[in-house]
Amino acid sequence: MNVKKAIDLALNGLDAVGYRLDQYGVTSKVNRHTLIALAMAEQKHLEGEWDSLQARYGSQIRRIEGLVSRARGLARI
Repeated sequence: MNVKKAIDLALNGLDAVGYRLDQYGVTSKVNRHTLIALAMAEQKHLEGEWDSLQARYGSQIRRIEGLVSRARGLARI
């Protein structure tokens, strides 16, 4: 089974669960659209966290590289 077929099967199963829950009056918010929206929101959240970490540690790395460069310059004198 290839990945596309597996994903389609999983999404169809999710739709079926959502449909059954809706029939019982539990919820109508379980479907592939809400799952995709949730996944996309989490992806954007993780991208923001990654950018934040890169900015935080990138500035620290540049600061350390500057200190090392100055130390090398002082060692040459």
